[in-house]
Amino acid sequence: MSKEKHKKTNALRILDTHKVPYSISEYEWSEDHAAGLHVVEALGLEEKEVFKTLVGKGDKTGYVVFCIPVAAELDMKQAARVSHNKSVELVPVKDLLGITGYLRGGCSPVGMKKAFPTYFDATMESLEFVYVSAGLRGMQMKVNPKDLASVVNAEFIELTMDH
Repeated sequence: MSKEKHKKTNALRILDTHKVPYSISEYEWSEDHAAGLHVVEALGLEEKEVFKTLVGKGDKTGYVVFCIPVAAELDMKQAARVSHNKSVELVPVKDLLGITGYLRGGCSPVGMKKAFPTYFDATMESLEFVYVSAGLRGMQMKVNPKDLASVVNAEFIELTMDH
């Protein structure tokens, strides 16, 4: 486990509790470069390794969490299907902090205010490690996707438009 000096976020504390190994990468975050692809460029990573966390609200189940490749688009019909809803809408950015405890650009699939049903894109499952937000803007955690899924009870399933 990496023990460099960095701020411990809720997400990292939870991984520590579950004894899930991770490492941290930090980069300069700004509102001008809020797009997830900035992470890829800033940290010199491969696009397929970086995943963004999206929060939706289903018409039946309430809030649901999706982790998809950073350059991909969530298939809203598929998101509704897999989460047992007729429809799912992404929550407005202004509501994200109140629902999850995270700001846009720093939303981690781990450590939200409540445990919501969580779905990881199927492409994550075959990777040895992935990068997801560690819960702060400008901080990514590198972690094994199966370890991550076990912590948040996530299901691996096709979620994107380009499958």
